[in-house]
Amino acid sequence: MKNHQLKPADALESIEKEGVRWVDLHFTDLLGGLQHITLPASTINESSFKHGVNKLDGSSIRGFKEIHESDMVMKPDPSTYAVLPFYPPEHKTARFIVDIYEGDNKGRFTRDPRFVAEKAVSYAKDGGYDATYWGPEPEFFVFDGIRVTPTHLSARDAWAGSGYEIISRESPWYNDGGKETPIRFKEGYYPAPPQDTLADFRNEAAAILMDSFGLEVDAHHHEVATGGQCELNLHYSELVPTADSVITMKYVLKNVARKMGKVCTWMPKPIYGDNASGMHIHQSLWSSGKNAFYDPSDEYAELSQTGRYYIGGLMEHARALCAITNPTTNSYRRLVPGYEAPVFIAWSKRNRSANIRIPMYERGEEKSKRLEYRTPDPSANIYLAEAALLAAGIDGIKKKIDPGNPVDRDIYKLAEIDRNELGVRELPGSLKESVEELESDHDFLMPVFSSDLIERHIEMKKDEFLNVALRTTPYEVYRYMDI
Repeated sequence: MKNHQLKPADALESIEKEGVRWVDLHFTDLLGGLQHITLPASTINESSFKHGVNKLDGSSIRGFKEIHESDMVMKPDPSTYAVLPFYPPEHKTARFIVDIYEGDNKGRFTRDPRFVAEKAVSYAKDGGYDATYWGPEPEFFVFDGIRVTPTHLSARDAWAGSGYEIISRESPWYNDGGKETPIRFKEGYYPAPPQDTLADFRNEAAAILMDSFGLEVDAHHHEVATGGQCELNLHYSELVPTADSVITMKYVLKNVARKMGKVCTWMPKPIYGDNASGMHIHQSLWSSGKNAFYDPSDEYAELSQTGRYYIGGLMEHARALCAITNPTTNSYRRLVPGYEAPVFIAWSKRNRSANIRIPMYERGEEKSKRLEYRTPDPSANIYLAEAALLAAGIDGIKKKIDPGNPVDRDIYKLAEIDRNELGVRELPGSLKESVEELESDHDFLMPVFSSDLIERHIEMKKDEFLNVALRTTPYEVYRYMDI
């Protein structure tokens, strides 16, 4: 991340020179949760990079292994080396992101999300695209606290009911005795301090990302919702480094929030009645230094036929993709009309009511030509999300899938009969619906995803939907208690 050419010897030299005492090994489980193990720095040597570190019980990681096949190996990627800023000098700690291998010398683990992302890169290269560029825009909330009542245990089991309270001193519901000026619902986009209470938080996180991890921050700002919604944009990069950077950003933001007595959440829709957090993903394909999406002779959006076919693939598989790009029950609290989230499958230039947008800030800029896929949210595993989008787009190119005409109207305001005439389909309305779509439409993923990964993902998500559906919510009590 800091230096993609960094070799094991360089990392080992830095560990010694910096006086690093501990080494943290990071990876994500199948659902995108960050996992780690800490080793004495003295145990990391050249063999660690070549043969791996045999310290992983895969049966204890979500989506990985059964208990009878649990031994796994972690191999640090030297290019992801960084010294973490969260520890005192006497416990100086460095970080590597690792690749997961099967035990007994059986090769890469097929359900390692980072491996899936690497396979997607190879798939693109096989199709003649030697580079793919990605620019996710994950939004998130930073609260002063989240209180679950009566206890966190009751939220899980809910025998006698449970509720929650979001604490944010910039929200309209916060009682501060008139000392703060709240941000009203849907009016959080770009207000200056003191209304934006999180500028210092974002500055601190951005500085760490730049100084400790060598990442390039494009900008950060408050987002539309009240109650602490923010966005921090990293500069675009190639697929795997971009995914590594998003995982690193989540890690840093959560740790900075904790340091400041706050909590950072990537839950898509924590606040009823206001905008949710999305993760729009910008993407483009390149071949021999040329942008495959760019055609200066196209009057509509300077978009090539290849770009149109890629969009066709995304639209064809959009409903199945939701099981990966919008993988929680809470994701579908976001995908509703009225809150800027893309509910409808359509493409257009500039139009943010379509789920695929061609940004048109300028013309004649080949390097800037890209598409923005607006459906995903930040609960997605970024490795799997990027890999799935690339597989869908390439499937569109291979099959020459026509995306149809662009829709340059506010789709939210169209009557159903008008949407039908334009061929505009809707995204799934629930996690269950999206998983069922993935069950029937996943052949396009098979060059990149293993069948066992898809099966395990479907199994886990069905169970997740069922467990949420089983539990009574506070609103149901309010709605139905007087029946």
